[in-house]
Amino acid sequence: MNFEELQQKDISKLRNLQPDGWSNIVPEFEFYVNSPFCYSIKAEINNRIIGIGAAIIFVQTAWLAHIIVDPDHRRKGIGSKIVEVLLKYLDSRSVDTCLLIATEMGLPVYENAGFRIISDYTYLKKETSNQAVNVSDHIMPFTAEYADLIYKLDRAVTGENREWLLSGFLDGSYVFWENNMVKGYYLPNLREGLIIAKNAIAGIELLKLKIQSHEKIVLPSANKPAIEFLVNDGYVFLETKGIRMIRGRNITWYPNKIFSRIGGNFG
Repeated sequence: MNFEELQQKDISKLRNLQPDGWSNIVPEFEFYVNSPFCYSIKAEINNRIIGIGAAIIFVQTAWLAHIIVDPDHRRKGIGSKIVEVLLKYLDSRSVDTCLLIATEMGLPVYENAGFRIISDYTYLKKETSNQAVNVSDHIMPFTAEYADLIYKLDRAVTGENREWLLSGFLDGSYVFWENNMVKGYYLPNLREGLIIAKNAIAGIELLKLKIQSHEKIVLPSANKPAIEFLVNDGYVFLETKGIRMIRGRNITWYPNKIFSRIGGNFG
């Protein structure tokens, strides 16, 4: 079995690895291959791709994502080996902290690799029709003057420097602007639609904008005000579980200020 960096020519071969219930993995790996801060690998047997995985590097932190093994080759240690290869690469880049969101099925693989559980995520879905929503006067369309303020707020809440990722999705985004400060932002074009805010007032107002076009919301379980708002608006809990794990140095982050995650690959 060979482990090599995934190439553009490999992307079309990944459809056979698509897991049931996951969003389309092909554009995700297209993004990884074409982003300089990402590193993706393939496991091959007889020139057939039977496993894949990716690492997304944010300076001193990184995320593992899309660790997938062909069903015919599971329970052979391939997933563990993919994780090992990615972690060795991150160690070579002097990355202090690695994070991921695990499914219950993948949990033992990551625990064996030295990851520890730190929190979880709640999944909700709209059951009733959206009611008319009044958008706050404090919500403003993005302009370039807000960029550095968004990056600063993101670093303060997540403990990570994700500017490389966020910068490609600022167009079409929104901020909650009050007292000459960005108190929250919403990036609708970044995967599931990231919302981060300094307080519940700004976060929920941005959520009101998001729920006009999104039936599903995933956010840290620690954000009780956001969950209460969504339930009152007609959202119901899904059985899906997302487990946030970390390996290496702890980072300071504030899950109660994350009102909608990016996705399972970025938190």
